[in-house]
Amino acid sequence: MMGVLLYIDPGTGSMLFTILIGLIGAGVYAFRMLILKFRFFLSGGKKVADNGERIPFVIFSDNKRYWNVFEPVCREFDRRGVDVVYMTASPDDPALNSGYEHVKGEFIGEGNRAFARLNFLKADLVFSTTPGLDVYQWKRSRDVKYYVHIFHAASDVTLYRSFGIDYYDALLLSGQFQIDQIRSLEKLRELPEKELVVAGIPYMDEMKARLDNAEPVEKSGTTVLLAPTWGPEGILSKFGEKLIDELIKTGYQLIIRPHPQSFSSEKELIERLITKYPDSNSLQWNRDTDNFDVLRKSDIMISDFSGVVFDFTLVYDKPVIYTAAKIDTSVYDAWWLGTPTWTETVLPRLGKELNGDNLLNVGEIINECLADDIYSEGRESVRRECWAFPGESVSKVTDYLIDTMNKLKENSVTEDKEMTS
Repeated sequence: MMGVLLYIDPGTGSMLFTILIGLIGAGVYAFRMLILKFRFFLSGGKKVADNGERIPFVIFSDNKRYWNVFEPVCREFDRRGVDVVYMTASPDDPALNSGYEHVKGEFIGEGNRAFARLNFLKADLVFSTTPGLDVYQWKRSRDVKYYVHIFHAASDVTLYRSFGIDYYDALLLSGQFQIDQIRSLEKLRELPEKELVVAGIPYMDEMKARLDNAEPVEKSGTTVLLAPTWGPEGILSKFGEKLIDELIKTGYQLIIRPHPQSFSSEKELIERLITKYPDSNSLQWNRDTDNFDVLRKSDIMISDFSGVVFDFTLVYDKPVIYTAAKIDTSVYDAWWLGTPTWTETVLPRLGKELNGDNLLNVGEIINECLADDIYSEGRESVRRECWAFPGESVSKVTDYLIDTMNKLKENSVTEDKEMTS
């Protein structure tokens, strides 16, 4: 009985944590200002510096998998001799041992512990790909001047949960269509306009450069990659054995690469399928951390609404077969716009839809997608929409961040002069 009385559901726990952090933050800030005012009084009215350490530039990553987003930018900052503090919520993040002289990796704890550290951060600029700033546990610190967000996929920004990017100061985008979406949301919610900068997408530039420099892949025959996301709308949940059976009948090499989350959230499903369809000469289960080789050797991908669809078709220039997921948009920004998502509108240009009616003809669909030039033309048009400045994004992102930090410093100097004049 006592255990029941003391139980707090996760949503309530998150809310209580947020309230607690807010109260503590307000108390700490008020106490700090009281100390500064007291020192100001003792100094006879002269300006007194706050001796707390301020960090010029912070990158925050909530998961190690986003190192591919930030690593190109870190490398460029290191090349230019600009110091970076890389805060991560993953104890095994590659950033902690990057080897870059000017990149200092710091593990700040997992979950709420990480957000507690960020909520009292003192920094000029924070750069992140994590949504939800000032919505959930992660609150804007009063001692951070500017927050900049970069998206980790060249895709629809409205498929973030509602309000996920509302409270950033600036967003770095990969295409004009994202500007149109964000301005529409700001207008609907009567929000001040954020600084929006189309700068491209560094990790896709890096992937393309790696592909261009790679040795030709050794393979024989056609290889089909089944790469679903997880959840009830994922391909394995919807079609499972029925689809795998049909793919085996094609005689093509089949690689199945489930989403990493599937191995924990859908453990029973995955174990059942692996047992029923073990590795063989014609079928392989893939769990490589780096998906470069498996994407390179595959001729066509079958997926759903996983972001890897855009990596595969736009970088590797290959067709896809997709399922039209029935997504409940009520919790996403897309709901506010009341229009089809950008992703829904472009998928038909990249490949063909797979559904319960044509599932038994998947072999014919594969052959059609591999042969039809219309999908090659579609890929080129989608690239123009969502992949700005190919090959130039790292320089553009770094230039923007450095210019913004310099402006913040100049503004601070101006404010200091006004205070002392």
